[in-house]
Amino acid sequence: MGKSRSGRRRQTGAEAVVQSVDGGLAELIPDRDRARAWTLLIDGAPQSHVDLDDPAYLSFEYQRRLGHVIDLVAPPGRPVHAVHLGGGALTLARYVAATRPRSTQQVVERDAPLVQLVRRELPLDANSRVRVRSVDAREGLAKVPDGWADLVIADVFSGARTPAHLTSTEFLDDVRRALKPGGVYTANLADGPPLAHLRGQIATAAARFEELALVADPTVLRGKRFGNAVLVASDHPLPVAELTRRAASDPHAGRVEHGRTLTDFTGGAVPVTDTAAVASPAPPASVFR
Repeated sequence: MGKSRSGRRRQTGAEAVVQSVDGGLAELIPDRDRARAWTLLIDGAPQSHVDLDDPAYLSFEYQRRLGHVIDLVAPPGRPVHAVHLGGGALTLARYVAATRPRSTQQVVERDAPLVQLVRRELPLDANSRVRVRSVDAREGLAKVPDGWADLVIADVFSGARTPAHLTSTEFLDDVRRALKPGGVYTANLADGPPLAHLRGQIATAAARFEELALVADPTVLRGKRFGNAVLVASDHPLPVAELTRRAASDPHAGRVEHGRTLTDFTGGAVPVTDTAAVASPAPPASVFR
C-alpha cells in the first residue's frame, strides 16, 4: 500500500508479540494504520500505545490529557525532571523526551519482565535520559531526592485497579516531598458510578495540595459510565484556562472541573489514609469490548 499524506506506510507485515509478564499476559499489537506503532494490552486490557516514529503522538484519551499537563508544567521545550509511577510501554516518558529534550526522567515500573519486553521490542531513543527502576511505586518514589521533581505522574494499575497504597494521604506526603516548590502531581484515576473512589481521591488530594483540577469526559463526571479522570494538583496556581481549552479541543472532548465546583463534586468524601485505603474498583468487562 502506498504512503499516506503523512508519509507513513500501513503496518501490514508485523506480527503481534505475546509474552507472560508479572502482571499477566502481555500483547504488543501492531497498529495497522501507523508504520511503527503498537498497542500494549495486559490480560486483554489496553495499557499503552506507542508510535516509534512519532513519540509525541498520544492515541489514548487519558494519555492525551496527561500530555496536556506535561505541556503546561513548564514553558514549551524546557527540560524537566519527571517521575513516572507506572511505566507500561513508556509512552509518556517518550513523550516528555520528544517534546522536552534533555529532560531527566525516572520511571518506576514494578513488572520487570514487562520492562524487558518493552525495551526489547520498543526500544527507547538512545538519547533519552530515562532511568527505569523495577520496584514498587512507593518504594521507588521514596528513593527520589527531596525537591527533585518538576512533575510526578501516577498511572499505576494492577489487574486494571490502582493499588490501595497509592491512594492515601501518606502516599501524597511522599509525592509532595519529591516535588520542587511549584511542582505538579498528576494521576490517572478510573472509576464508575457512584464515583465513590474518585470523590475520595479528590478529597485526599485536597488535604495535601492547595490547587486542584480534574479532567474527564462529562459522562464519567455525571456517573453515567466507567472511565478515566486525570487529577492535577499543585501548591501553585494551575493553568486551568489553557488546560480547559486543550481538553475541549481533543477528539473526545473533556471537561475541566476546579475550585468550588470540584469541592462540591466530592460530596463530603473524606481523605483516605493508609489504614482505610482500598484499591480502585475493577472496571466492568464491557469497558474493553
